[in-house]
Amino acid sequence: MAALLIPVLSMGINQSYSKETFVYVSNGEDGDISVMKLDPETGDLKIMEKVPAGPNVKHMALSPDHRFLYASIRSEPFSVITYLINSENGNLTQISKELLPHNMAYISVDQTGRFLLSVSYTDAKIAVNPVELDGFVKSEPVQVISTGPNPHSILVDRSNQFAYVPHLGNAQIKQFLFNESTGVLTPNDPEVVYTKDGSGPRHFDFSPNNRFVYVSNEIDGMVYSYKIDNNTGNLTEIQRISAMPPNISLEPSTTADGDRDDAPEMGDEKITSFGVADIHITPDGKWLYVSERATSTITAFGVGLTSGNLTYIGNYDTEKIPRGINIDPRCNFVIAAGQESG
Repeated sequence: MAALLIPVLSMGINQSYSKETFVYVSNGEDGDISVMKLDPETGDLKIMEKVPAGPNVKHMALSPDHRFLYASIRSEPFSVITYLINSENGNLTQISKELLPHNMAYISVDQTGRFLLSVSYTDAKIAVNPVELDGFVKSEPVQVISTGPNPHSILVDRSNQFAYVPHLGNAQIKQFLFNESTGVLTPNDPEVVYTKDGSGPRHFDFSPNNRFVYVSNEIDGMVYSYKIDNNTGNLTEIQRISAMPPNISLEPSTTADGDRDDAPEMGDEKITSFGVADIHITPDGKWLYVSERATSTITAFGVGLTSGNLTYIGNYDTEKIPRGINIDPRCNFVIAAGQESG
């Protein structure tokens, strides 16, 4: 990632695999996507190519069949690029670029691959755009929803019936019914699950059996665990656990405009960045990993396959400001992108 001589503002990691495993890292400042091949034995990454995208290319999503990679461009004109993935060498070929309704901080694709879902952190919007069979995203959205402050991610559950949107700005997770035929989102009953005030829910992931949801909270450094009612889609909280190293006391406060006016301390060093960011569970459902930017560590948890409860294992040093992480499909490696490490 030589392109990171200037620190990027954001990055995402996605993986695609046939016989090989390929890693894609978006480089916001350089406006490109790094394509890398993962050695399944050693974890070494080899850069295959860098593909032009555009200024502030940020979050990415894979189609369910791993044929297409979608990348959100967070500079005007706000748009989404569709890349065709070469299954043999992982290389990307841009096949379309279409406008999105707003500056979309997070994108995802439903389980059929027919709809692209997105949220705008700055504009407080949720959008759904149709996706054609050839991977092209249609610029005319099915739906644009005005929502609460700072929605930070959106995913449809593994049954493709329910969608969830954590809102960092008001400590809420909105629950929706998802119509996989039309792409329309309808508020569930209840519409909202509340987290602790000032917790800052950010990203989340589903257990492979679709029984549990795990939410990373950016501001208070916690992971919330929920049980999913597979009939109604409603979430029930079952656990809160810290993702911070045990020797760190993080008691954040916010100003009126939402900016942090304090910082956690680690020894004599004052940490000025935000905390918890990305979260992913292993494909076998046994382990959960969270990136923690204030200490540049990755937190590991064991997962109770029956209870859904998390058990803290440890925090492990990684690249500086690990904004994006992911797990290889064989459950052997966690890949971390260091926002300020290059």
